[in-house]
Amino acid sequence: METNDAILSDGENVYIGKDTLIVCTKSIEIGSYVLISGGCIIQDSDNHSLDFEIRKHDVKDWLMYKHDWSRHESKSILIDRGAWLGARVIVLKGVRVGEKTVVGAGSVVTKSLDSNSVYAGNPAQFIKRIAE
Repeated sequence: METNDAILSDGENVYIGKDTLIVCTKSIEIGSYVLISGGCIIQDSDNHSLDFEIRKHDVKDWLMYKHDWSRHESKSILIDRGAWLGARVIVLKGVRVGEKTVVGAGSVVTKSLDSNSVYAGNPAQFIKRIAE
């Protein structure tokens, strides 16, 4: 939790694998029966500015818990019920991973994904539908 008003919520029977990093500055919701494999990154914010004068202080400020997140755009993330993220998947701000959707290992999710589907790649692309 990177800000005092950040909301991180999870449902029942959620598995989060080893070395997964969740950076929540606004809102990340993880539905029930979600499997998040090891080494994933889920972040609802641009973690740094493109402005060098701001960015040059980011690491020091972050380590000292003084980072000013108001300077960065944040958008909520929803990982819906029954979704599965393979190892080392990256989920970026403002996306919804649909219900029962599977995201292949190493994928980068930059836009919302439909339910009951398989996605993979960088950026994550539709592979096929899953029978409901």
